Amino acid sequence: MDVKRRSITPSVARVLIGIVTFFNLQCAFFFLFRPADFAPGFELTGVPGAANIQGMGLLFVMWNVPYLFALVNPLKYTVSLIEAVIMQAVGMFGETILLLLLKGEHPLIKASVLRFIVFDGAGLVLLLIALLLILTFKRSRTK
Repeated sequence: MDVKRRSITPSVARVLIGIVTFFNLQCAFFFLFRPADFAPGFELTGVPGAANIQGMGLLFVMWNVPYLFALVNPLKYTVSLIEAVIMQAVGMFGETILLLLLKGEHPLIKASVLRFIVFDGAGLVLLLIALLLILTFKRSRTK
């Protein structure tokens, strides 16, 4: 393996992980610091609605801990990258199930959940590409 490829592959994976982590944390911080902007999309109002959205934001920060380890060093923390892929997949598929099981007419909730499905689906694709790059890179180093 040439020196150029050795340095590029983990860097590309890190960029992909960084993109997903950035958008996940951006969403978390918006939910934490501007909950009133998002509560209506979940048919929530007032102080309880804001607290609910802030709670979701806090959960988003917690869920991104493995992403941060994978971002720092995807070669050393490949398990964290695998965890991030699984978490992203659980999010996307879980949201899809929630959307399919939502009863009644709730256009705001449906639109919000659909945005999360698209958001998490795009993140899942990027994380899967990063994981494939890292696994291929590690496999080529052991040959």
